[in-house]
Amino acid sequence: MPPPWAQPDESGTRIVVWVVPGSSRDRIDGTHGDALKVRVAAAAERGRATAAVERLLRTRLGVPVEVVRGATSRRKTLLVRGMEPMEVARRLAP
Repeated sequence: MPPPWAQPDESGTRIVVWVVPGSSRDRIDGTHGDALKVRVAAAAERGRATAAVERLLRTRLGVPVEVVRGATSRRKTLLVRGMEPMEVARRLAP
């Protein structure tokens, strides 16, 4: 069974993340409630933190990732195309 932050979607998997900008480095840091906690070094200005989250997840997963909700919020929903929730959870395990 996938974690609550990784749910199936007709195109792949939707993941919910909680972003902590201004960290010392980019990393996945466990969970925050029902969301995956992602720390990024980028500041929360002009979309830099969102771009850093997309880049980190794309690198870890090896497939395109796009924000589908919450582009300007700490809580974001991203779509991972063509990957099952359990595989996403395995690759993003902290």
